[in-house]
Amino acid sequence: MARMLEHAKSDQLAELVLPFLWVAISDARAPANICVDACLTLRNAYGQLGVRAELLPVTVAIQKKDGARTLYGSLTPTWTGTSWNGHCALVLPDSERFVDPTIEQFDEVRKIGMGPIVGKVTMSTREDGSTVEPGAQVVMPRGDLTLTYTIAGPEALASIVEHPEAIAHADRHRRTGVNTASLTLAALREEGVRERALQAPQPRLHALLQAVGDAPYEADEAQDVRFHPPDQSGQEQWLRLDEIPLLPDTPAAWPR
Repeated sequence: MARMLEHAKSDQLAELVLPFLWVAISDARAPANICVDACLTLRNAYGQLGVRAELLPVTVAIQKKDGARTLYGSLTPTWTGTSWNGHCALVLPDSERFVDPTIEQFDEVRKIGMGPIVGKVTMSTREDGSTVEPGAQVVMPRGDLTLTYTIAGPEALASIVEHPEAIAHADRHRRTGVNTASLTLAALREEGVRERALQAPQPRLHALLQAVGDAPYEADEAQDVRFHPPDQSGQEQWLRLDEIPLLPDTPAAWPR
């Protein structure tokens, strides 16, 4: 928890959300599609807190000090049954962050033990609305390794979001994303962290912190996280994060 709160103090929601991801998806993910499940879940988690996140199909080349290089993913990914043969990450356009939550699925990176990738990138909105040019590269150091990501094109993105497998599990990705966001919000209420969280440029996050206050929370029988915010009528209510009433001018959750 101490490390997570340090991240919160730097106003980096991108980092803080990640530790709670595995709590939310550990019992429901499909191992063969771990990057797809994680990124679709995270997109919803970030979105509940008012942070826009976009799915980003990529390849990642992992280079060692001796020059040996291994490439993972594909610029033209395909499905084999219910398994997607590619790799994906997320980009957070408004904070210019690149996030790879599952980079440690690769042995070379897992041995270093530094956790998910979160890095700063420079981007600009293109005519088609995307924020990263297909073919562009993002280079990230990781211990004595160099990770070079190459961005795939719109066809690769369509191969994920338009496939029946992703569509069939959309509700699960949203539900686990809400649970991830709920656990993150609870951590942001900690003493010394809440003040920093309220300085973050996400009005929706501010509204949620105000609405939830110090209300207790627990998981229900379906393992959904529910808060018990004050009720003016005095009636018992345990609400999921996406059920909590917010002021009419509160920005909607992403994706919109």
